[in-house]
Amino acid sequence: MSTSLRIVMAQANLLVGDVAGNLACVRRMTLEAIETLGAELVLFPELTLTGYPPEDLLTHSGLRR
Repeated sequence: MSTSLRIVMAQANLLVGDVAGNLACVRRMTLEAIETLGAELVLFPELTLTGYPPEDLLTHSGLRR
């Protein structure tokens, strides 16, 4: 008996520091992958929610809330 898992790797054009907007994009892309590709697991790159380069953002008080 074999089992399978449909994995989809996602790549998005995200905005640095827009955590709320990036999260909305991730949610949208995840639902689309489930509906159109039958995804059971959707993988995103590291630091997707921050838009990647965290160096300058780590000192920003809005991001640390």
